Amino acid sequence: MEEKKEIRRIVRQRIKEMTPEYRDAAAVAIFRNIEQSHTFDEAHCIALFAAMNDEVATSAALLRWCEMGKRVVVPRVEGDIMRFYDYDPAQMTIGAFGIEEPTSEVEVMPEAIDLMIVPARAFTRESIRLGRGGGFYDKYMSQPTFRAYKIGIAYACQIFDSLPHDPHDIAVNTVVTEK
Repeated sequence: MEEKKEIRRIVRQRIKEMTPEYRDAAAVAIFRNIEQSHTFDEAHCIALFAAMNDEVATSAALLRWCEMGKRVVVPRVEGDIMRFYDYDPAQMTIGAFGIEEPTSEVEVMPEAIDLMIVPARAFTRESIRLGRGGGFYDKYMSQPTFRAYKIGIAYACQIFDSLPHDPHDIAVNTVVTEK
């Protein structure tokens, strides 16, 4: 547990040292890489998230993907679980952990999601992820009806050779960075 806390601290520091211009350019590159994939082309329903200030910025992709005709869904934390709802910029409010969340009451079931973009504090090249410690994504992705292809997004400085992980930690299918 101590090792995970230390890795999270290291990542926070690395991101803090990045210029805003670099972070903006990195976000553009990350989402351009995703949009050029066959997986993105084939996906009808995409789960994305409203980013915290130390995560890859997602606001432009949220809007662009809606304009492209994709069904975009975003998470809302409800107690100790996370559920997804259709994204509508006019129906977002600040929710748990100071993150923008949807106010919709119509839940999108796990089996409806084709592609999930997953945040984390760190990833390995083999797609092992270290989250923030709440387990929300691990719980969601371990549901029996969840079948989406999982893409982790991160800055290159969040990639490690190895990470501590537990049997219940869910890896992603691939990780996309700005590199």
